Amino acid sequence: MTTKATVGDRVRVLHSLAPPDGTTKYVDQMTESAQPDVDVSYFSWKRALTGGYDVLHLHWPEFLVRDRNPRKRVAKRQAMRATLLLARLRRVPIVRTVHNLHPHELGSTAEQRLLEKVDRETTTFIRLNPTTEVEPWMDAVTILHGHYRDRFAAHPRQPREPGLVLYFGIIRPYKGVERLIDVFTERPRPGSRLRIVGSPSPELADTIQAKADASEVVSARLAFVDDDELVREISAASLVVLPYAEMHNSGAALVALSLDRPILVPRTPSNSALSAEVGPGWVMEYDGPLTDEVLSAAIEAVASIDADAAPRLEGRDWSEVGRLHRAVYRDAIGTVRGGRATG
Repeated sequence: MTTKATVGDRVRVLHSLAPPDGTTKYVDQMTESAQPDVDVSYFSWKRALTGGYDVLHLHWPEFLVRDRNPRKRVAKRQAMRATLLLARLRRVPIVRTVHNLHPHELGSTAEQRLLEKVDRETTTFIRLNPTTEVEPWMDAVTILHGHYRDRFAAHPRQPREPGLVLYFGIIRPYKGVERLIDVFTERPRPGSRLRIVGSPSPELADTIQAKADASEVVSARLAFVDDDELVREISAASLVVLPYAEMHNSGAALVALSLDRPILVPRTPSNSALSAEVGPGWVMEYDGPLTDEVLSAAIEAVASIDADAAPRLEGRDWSEVGRLHRAVYRDAIGTVRGGRATG
């Protein structure tokens, strides 16, 4: 049995994330912000079940138990139940980052019951913004999503192109990319063009490409891109549009703002908080579905932003993110092992 952590001990954290792969993902933040005394490892069911870690840090737990193959899906659910049991027996705390209020794609009843069990077994929940609502019984702390200024500093930027509107990121039905293209192309927009960059789900790939091919002012790069290409694409834009049907925490929003590009997003409590934080003109919100009026007003508004202007992102430095995570880990260890483990 592992003994209680004390001041000066290293903390071994198993994240339910794949290792960094050269494209900007949340795992990069967890890796690069880790404090010197926090050892990070990446998820496999073998690692989860065999132990050797002090904290299990879950992100998007629904993805751990999903699979198109029914047998594999059952096996993953059994593995999750075993992992939860072993964590309790080993006195390993579970920390969970609440990236979304609910999974974007609702799973089966069995999956929902298992995710409820995961929540009950979780020691500490981490909110990425202060507007995230959690249940009264949940022990929750807020650690703001870090910016990407340092990560992108070494990559060359492109000059801002007036009238260039960009969507970037994973393309899923709830992301609203089809509607963005339809709204953009419903009338002529002299001096403007639309660029779509990101990897679509299989059912959307042909549709998005066909819509782009049908218009002279829409182009698409339907693939994951590395950081160098991502910085070129975003920095060339005058406006980034993220027309999600549901939006709570968005890494894409922080990526765009880190490269000093304004964003157009649906009005939500988290987006309104972000707008107040970063300063006027950087986060433009709209109500209801995206419309021509909304899009046109945003394109016009960003034309007046000074080329040297930048949003305020204080409090989102990765060193601060890492320090706060370390404190959460040590407090969670202390909670499950009958004492406090601060330091």
